[in-house]
Amino acid sequence: MKLTKSSTSDKHRPAFSVIVPVYNASPELRLCLAALQQSAYEDFEVIVVDDGSSEALESIVAPYQCRYVKLDRQQGPARARNRGAALAKGRYLVFIDADVCVHQDTLERFAGAFAARPDVVAVLGSYDEAPAHTNFFSQYKNLFHHYVHQGGAGESRTFWSGCGAMRRDIFLSFGGFDAARYRRPAIEDIELGTWIKEAGYQVILDRRIQAQHLKRWTFWSLLKSDIFDRGIPWIRLMWRVGASANTLNVVPSQRWSVLLVYLTALLLPLATVWHFAGAIAALSALGVGVLNRHFYGYFLQRRGVWFTLRVLPVHGLYFCYCGIAVVIGTWLYFLTDRPKRPTTVIKNCDTK
Repeated sequence: MKLTKSSTSDKHRPAFSVIVPVYNASPELRLCLAALQQSAYEDFEVIVVDDGSSEALESIVAPYQCRYVKLDRQQGPARARNRGAALAKGRYLVFIDADVCVHQDTLERFAGAFAARPDVVAVLGSYDEAPAHTNFFSQYKNLFHHYVHQGGAGESRTFWSGCGAMRRDIFLSFGGFDAARYRRPAIEDIELGTWIKEAGYQVILDRRIQAQHLKRWTFWSLLKSDIFDRGIPWIRLMWRVGASANTLNVVPSQRWSVLLVYLTALLLPLATVWHFAGAIAALSALGVGVLNRHFYGYFLQRRGVWFTLRVLPVHGLYFCYCGIAVVIGTWLYFLTDRPKRPTTVIKNCDTK
């Protein structure tokens, strides 16, 4: 069984062009393409863009008869996706990461979402509740993502390229992802979605569109991704946009949680000499729990008491480094991103 009939025919323009950027991920790519092969929806082509891998990936792609393009060197998934979009024939671009396995109905649901809302230019889904790896941090990170996206269904101010679709003409009109700014996996998709929404186009999150994530998360990879690849760049983006978007995990309750976590951390050392400080710290910690009660309840329901108890300190740490990201991102914005005021040149005019 071939992946798609339309991939081998120049006469037929497929509805979807599925673009899969990949860098040295042979096992994940095999599973990704096998999942696409099982799609109930048939009117699509697949373009695999190899971002200069040292692994031999073409032999993995060949049995599926999808298009394979290898770039000269690694420069990040933004450039790889842009290259795939330039080669695409479909009216809609579907971006699927190489470590993501679509469900049988994923593409079909994308098609249904666009058909139901002709005014919509982009649709994004979410990870499902069954991440491939069973270690704590993989479960925590992927379920965190699932919870946020499931709760943020409807109008969206961002885009997600892990499992998201967009009209090709709109994508090209905005110049695609910013490959110059983002040379490694970061928030290139969030930035593009932000500018598209700022321009007045409709972007929606459909919670029924889901896919499985194959990535294995560790404590250190989680810290690195959340702080350097997402947190800091996202703060810089919000400064450049000119407003703090209340969307997905950037919402008022999360900002209050950051403040309360820092207040708790500052007051706890004083509790030994000032008992009132301990009471305030306890109330602050309780406030974090109240603000995030639905989040903790979700983990309790899905993974039980022991898992949820481990979530509590990790989530508290998350709020800590969110605060750090705000400080560093703001500093970098004013240092490098903020538009410089034009220098007024006063000419010395002699009158003789």
